[in-house]
Amino acid sequence: MYSWFHLTKKEERRLKALLAPYLQDERVQSMRVFAQHGGTDTLTHVWHVTRLSYLWNRRLHLGADESVLTTGALLHDFYLYDWHVPDRSRRGLHGYTHPRAACVTAVEAFDIGEREQQVILSHMWPLTLRTVPRSREAWIVCLADKACSLKETVCRGKRRSKICG
Repeated sequence: MYSWFHLTKKEERRLKALLAPYLQDERVQSMRVFAQHGGTDTLTHVWHVTRLSYLWNRRLHLGADESVLTTGALLHDFYLYDWHVPDRSRRGLHGYTHPRAACVTAVEAFDIGEREQQVILSHMWPLTLRTVPRSREAWIVCLADKACSLKETVCRGKRRSKICG
């Protein structure tokens, strides 16, 4: 777990309660087998993004809808394939195309709402220039994803440092 942010036990229980239907789903759990950044699997990555988004919203009093925020954060990379393995059936570069793939998969699996879909679709901005975050929740997840991705990539295999502690 990241040492640079901690949730209280009450916050941890609330977060897990919000996401229980998703966390218990075998498709969400299957994200454990897909590599993400550095040595981090996709489920661990989305959990880091979810926790950080939730923490920022709580600690900074950002006023985002917790359900939309946490659902969008947890499902933002719900594309269910290993992007490191070339596959001709997937067109385009992963960084540009996976938000739509994740959104389609999330809608099919959980019938998520438009606000959650917008969080997923815009999390790669500014890489996806035309899909700008349009809500508080989308901005929080977009920024938390950048922070977590950077940490996971930079700290690969490193344990004790000011950044990677």
